[in-house]
Amino acid sequence: MSTATTTKATKDLDEISLEAPRAEHLASVLVGQERPPKPSALSASVTFGWRAMLKIKHVPEQLFDVTAFPIMMVLMYTYLFGGALAGSTQEYIQFLLPGILTMSIVMITMYTGVAVNTDIEKGVFDRFRTLPIWRPAPMVGYLLGDLVRYVIASVVMLGVGMIVGYRPDGGIVGVVLGILLLMVFAFGFSWTWTMFGLLLRSEKSVMGVSMMVLFPLTFMSNIFVDPKTMPGWLQAFVNNSPVTHVSTAVRELMAGEWPAADIAWSLGWAGALTVVFGAITMRLYNRK
Repeated sequence: MSTATTTKATKDLDEISLEAPRAEHLASVLVGQERPPKPSALSASVTFGWRAMLKIKHVPEQLFDVTAFPIMMVLMYTYLFGGALAGSTQEYIQFLLPGILTMSIVMITMYTGVAVNTDIEKGVFDRFRTLPIWRPAPMVGYLLGDLVRYVIASVVMLGVGMIVGYRPDGGIVGVVLGILLLMVFAFGFSWTWTMFGLLLRSEKSVMGVSMMVLFPLTFMSNIFVDPKTMPGWLQAFVNNSPVTHVSTAVRELMAGEWPAADIAWSLGWAGALTVVFGAITMRLYNRK
């Protein structure tokens, strides 16, 4: 009985070995075929941008900073400072809204660095580095995904501002141009936080450093008041701040004006931030 069973098992193994594909056959199937084309830089970046948007689908609480936070900022600053600084909330909202819009978008750019740091801690970037894609695509994808969040925040703030009493003299064209300029600057400024997301060890560290940079940069600007009321030494800083240039450009565009100098400065700052911090980000990304 045992001998018959052993003989049958040996025969079955011989049949399996005859049916199993040889190594040469497997190599011809796997290697001999034409490889699919490598995705373009734009395609890869958009794919990673879509990945960032899918995160919002699964964690909708991420929209809190672009919905509830902007509403709170508009209402709080309008009704707290409007009467004291401009005599009425109706007059102050005309000056405040473009500035507070700039401030809100600039402040929420820090979440790009937080998201990068979180993915690094989870080991996701180790998989990205093995993919045959354009190397900066994951970073650019983060920024593209965040641009959608910035647009949502802008629409929410403008809607609340219109309810409170804001009326842009530049109409829909001026509003769109102002938002586009702000998006370009936010894209460039976000590279700062991708660098810190790669450089620092935890997301708490990224948020702590970002607050140390963002609070003086946004409050020491012309977002809330005219710099002419400030001391001379402070005016020198405020008038040359990138946030001041962007805030002024957005305010004037929405008012129907064309501030060529401030637009040029805003675009220049966006380009410089992208070149400098983008290069540092990719160097850290390649070495980390």
